[in-house]
Amino acid sequence: MQQLIDCIEAKRDDLVALTQDLIRFPTINPPGEAYEPCARFIGDRLAAKGFAVDYVRATGSPGDSERYPRLNVVARFNGQKPGPCIHFNSHIDVVEVGKGWTKPPFDGVVEDGKVYGRGACDMKGGLAASIIAAESYIETYPDFAGSIEISGTCDEESGGFGGVAYLAEQGYFNKDRVDHVIIPEPLNKNRICLGHRGVWWAEIETHGHIAHGSMPFLGDCAVRHMGAVLESFEDSLFPALATKRTDMPVVPEGARQSTMNINSIHGGQTRQTEGLPSPCVPDSCRIVIDRRFLIEEDIDVVKSEITDLLEQLKQSRKLFSYQLTDLFEVQPTMTDKDQPVVRAVHEAMEEVLGTAPDYVISPGTYDQKHIDRIGKLKDCIAYGPGILDLAHQPDEWVGIEDMVDSAKIMALAIDTLLRNTQPS
Repeated sequence: MQQLIDCIEAKRDDLVALTQDLIRFPTINPPGEAYEPCARFIGDRLAAKGFAVDYVRATGSPGDSERYPRLNVVARFNGQKPGPCIHFNSHIDVVEVGKGWTKPPFDGVVEDGKVYGRGACDMKGGLAASIIAAESYIETYPDFAGSIEISGTCDEESGGFGGVAYLAEQGYFNKDRVDHVIIPEPLNKNRICLGHRGVWWAEIETHGHIAHGSMPFLGDCAVRHMGAVLESFEDSLFPALATKRTDMPVVPEGARQSTMNINSIHGGQTRQTEGLPSPCVPDSCRIVIDRRFLIEEDIDVVKSEITDLLEQLKQSRKLFSYQLTDLFEVQPTMTDKDQPVVRAVHEAMEEVLGTAPDYVISPGTYDQKHIDRIGKLKDCIAYGPGILDLAHQPDEWVGIEDMVDSAKIMALAIDTLLRNTQPS
């Protein structure tokens, strides 16, 4: 064990440099910039270490095109004897930069024991830590039995359909191929994340009738109709959601209730950069809602809370009409604490940090949803370095010491999960 720990400690500079290299690929989603060079960088590194590397393009998935191919990399190292397989899955995409940065977002600046950059925390630091953990384990125990896989996948930030969902549909997460999965999402190095809340995304469009803006009485304003929808949310829906609580250990505390976000709103003419708009009554207004629900809730009830309000407005408001379109839904998931991967990471954390982990549930979904619902693989958790609250923020960073500790924990977990098949 100490030899394995020492091997990771000796790779500290390599871990930092690898994190910097990954950050320097501006893999912004949407639209899916730099996916291919980032995937091939990962594949080239692992191929040089003896991994067999597959590149899997999610042809036909949302957003996939010749300009923005959804290219995933899956690397596998088979030991000297057959045995279980542990898979580390990380997404390579990052969200838009946004405003408020004081550091260059894609330079990988190192300062005060931190690596800064978009994706540093979510989740290129975790990807780098898993690579260092796997490489160190293989170097320390070259005769091990079993297999280790590492994947870098697309589009987690937009649902994962061009990444883990596609790979799961192709059999990459079937039980006959993979036994245990760790997703190095940034849930803090002293936590094990067992799953996530459910999510339902939908678009609501209110309809109107176009007319001259100086004579709005000859038209019907779709934006005003949407205003009534938003008012009904404020008056009845949001107060009702605040009363729904869960026994799931969701973090942060505010996410232990049901929530809904208005993700976007648009009505009337498109925004113009020059000139003035023409005077028209808008005949359409759209919002996208992001509803997060609890394991105690039924998805049909979640949807009916919205449709019931819309139907009430249809009865009470003159000329009100709407269209509701489902965009995306995922059930809540929670891995049992007795699963092997949970126990292995628990033991490793006690060894490295000297403390037992906190068990948490993520407020938002991540790619465990596809491993669960498509791959039917339950032995899956999220564990990785990084502070959850820094994800998607300006001046995002990951702590170097946190990455080193997490790499040690991942490596010890590998040993625990493969130990029973080690040659004597």
